[in-house]
Amino acid sequence: MTKNVAEEIAEKLCESVAASLEGKKLASFTRVSSTVQAAMEEALVRILTPRRSIDILRDVHAAKEQRKPYVVVFVGVNGVGKSTNLAKVAYWLLQHNVSVMMAACDTFRSGAVEQLRTHARRLQIPIFEKGYEKDPAIVAKEAIQEATRNGSDVVLVDTAGRMQDNEPLMRALSKLIYLNNPDLVLFVGEALVGNDAVDQLSKFNQKLADLSTSTTPRLIDGILLTKFDTIDDKVGAALSMVYISGAPVMFVGCGQSYTDLKKLNVKSIVKTLLK
Repeated sequence: MTKNVAEEIAEKLCESVAASLEGKKLASFTRVSSTVQAAMEEALVRILTPRRSIDILRDVHAAKEQRKPYVVVFVGVNGVGKSTNLAKVAYWLLQHNVSVMMAACDTFRSGAVEQLRTHARRLQIPIFEKGYEKDPAIVAKEAIQEATRNGSDVVLVDTAGRMQDNEPLMRALSKLIYLNNPDLVLFVGEALVGNDAVDQLSKFNQKLADLSTSTTPRLIDGILLTKFDTIDDKVGAALSMVYISGAPVMFVGCGQSYTDLKKLNVKSIVKTLLK
């Protein structure tokens, strides 16, 4: 817990490790402590290596073959760095020779469209925008149509930051996801928060499930952890978020520039949690 793993998850983890060790016979000359350490390590690796792994570049090419753009929707609470990290993902895609279009669907917070426009200009990629006060679900739909017309490989959809218990905004997000059926719903969360991240993520999923008009609601597919360069050894939020959602950490934001985006190194996280 001192490494920022949420309390309930730390407890569940210890229980499952205990259960896996119960009745196990130790070979001679093996210490109990090293056996427990190994079991703990195994459990952590298992959690951080989620059941569904997502290979974005492979999926982008698959969508391209079907002549449709691959759509990513960025969601999360206020102030976690959605737009900035959307721009980093755009840069990462450009490095892999993928053409990208941004869609400014944060039609709520003043300055949001301008912020995205600045990123688009710097990265020299097109941006689809309709200003403010519009229905973000419709803006996203039009953006995807536009991308299909101009042959963009990927559409990155920026959405307004919203607190997990803001009913009207969560309803709007649910509508955007239902209407556009994106390929990837990416939750952007801060690595700084422990229990709060779990609350945000589980409530986002809960609300998306409750408010969806579909029988099989779309939930969060993947996680982008931001501000990872500010947490020292307190890497627990990564574990908590994956545990609670079953969604993989796809990217880690670790700085202010476009290149500051990494893949999660599971081995080094586990090592940090156990040291």
